[in-house]
Amino acid sequence: MIEMRLADVAAATGGRLHRASGDERVTAVEFDSRAIGPGGLFLALPGERVDGHDFAAAAVAAGAAGVLAARAVDAPAVVVPPAEARSGAGTYLAEHDPDGAGAAVLAALARLARHNVDALTAGGPPGLAVVGVTGSSGKTSTKDLLAAVLAPLGPTVAPPGSFNNELGHPWTALRADASTRHLVLELSARGSGHIAALCRVAPPRIGVVLNVGRAHLGEFGSPEAIAQAKGELVEALPAGGDGGVAVLNADDPAVIGMAPRTAARVVSVGRSAGATVRAVDVGSEAGRARFRLVSPAGEADVALRLVGTHHVGNALAAAAVALELGATPDSVAASLGAAGPVSRWRMEVADRADGVTVVNDAYNANPESMRAALTALTDLGRGRRTWAVLGRMAELGAQEAAAHAEVAAAAGELGVGTLLAVGEPGYGSAARHVADPAAALALLRAEVTPGDVVLVKASRAVGLDRVAAALLDDLRPDDRQENELVSR
Repeated sequence: MIEMRLADVAAATGGRLHRASGDERVTAVEFDSRAIGPGGLFLALPGERVDGHDFAAAAVAAGAAGVLAARAVDAPAVVVPPAEARSGAGTYLAEHDPDGAGAAVLAALARLARHNVDALTAGGPPGLAVVGVTGSSGKTSTKDLLAAVLAPLGPTVAPPGSFNNELGHPWTALRADASTRHLVLELSARGSGHIAALCRVAPPRIGVVLNVGRAHLGEFGSPEAIAQAKGELVEALPAGGDGGVAVLNADDPAVIGMAPRTAARVVSVGRSAGATVRAVDVGSEAGRARFRLVSPAGEADVALRLVGTHHVGNALAAAAVALELGATPDSVAASLGAAGPVSRWRMEVADRADGVTVVNDAYNANPESMRAALTALTDLGRGRRTWAVLGRMAELGAQEAAAHAEVAAAAGELGVGTLLAVGEPGYGSAARHVADPAAALALLRAEVTPGDVVLVKASRAVGLDRVAAALLDDLRPDDRQENELVSR
């Protein structure tokens, strides 16, 4: 973040100084008191088990310059006014903020992040380039690829994992400083207006929309509503004459159909013949895609390390952004070819000593990402025995039963060896069924043999990541390894 004093934080957030001189130097923002260091600004947020306000003094004792709080604390602080709206841009505090203190801190954090981004983008290009990515699936993988292709062009900040909500989004924006050339942000939505709100926190100059699928269909109500929400990103972009660029998937009618909703210059990507940046001669080797990148700037051969041909679209989106920001086709191809998995539980492929391959794609699931994962499984497992260990796809509303039947049919169509359904997800009579992750692990340990390929995938709440970890590391299936975004 730019250089600030606690008094500057108060001015930017509309808060008041409390037990502070205002001269305290702030160099970073943290929501976890265990991560705080000298110069840190600690966010006093309520969590599932604890309230960050109770850790204010400990954070300052650990070196924090002060605390961003919603009420008086026993430490130097900026105390912010009540939030005007509780809903914000997501759901982080939905169950843990009965008095609205957390909403107030998050609203202040958003104002602070906007202050930081405005300072870094003042004057327009070639200052900080803010790149936003959204879509029903593939956001995190594409964000990681963007970080890889932009890093050779200059210092790049991108969120770890899926820090894409009203806490992780401004927290990431505050990691950018005067040396940062690219700020890559992932934007999630569980309702109308969420993406628009995130765009107000850190206004993007380049926006990428990957796809419109059925993730969170139960909350949105219809695919049309999902498309409307995802398109809020392109609506927020500046005009093309001011440097705005909308990167749209030409292979998804709902995405390319967003072109009239933006004043930015449109760059289309995909396998379609008319795409501005496209992939031709797509193939795969050991489950990893190869293609020829074709663009107005030239052509280059790309060989991805990531497993799954669905990553071709993600790679094209990253390539289009990098080419807009000064990369060459050859440098993009080299960066894409060197990029491995970064964020956890997204097509993580690991081999055991006995030759069993475990594919951990258990971060989340929707019908489109399920088909992509099953396709990758059968591609990776050619000539080998394959297992698809699948759990429930949540948040699909009335379409859930039909979606599970669709995935079961896809598994049969693709020739998956064994479909193992965990819980009661409704994958039909062709699947073998077990009650829970522990039962799935017991069955796999008894029946998986050297050379098999095992995919685990479900919505995150099912906890199939534990099954993948246990298969590789002999962990108990009830070991929790998640790193929650909560104040401690």
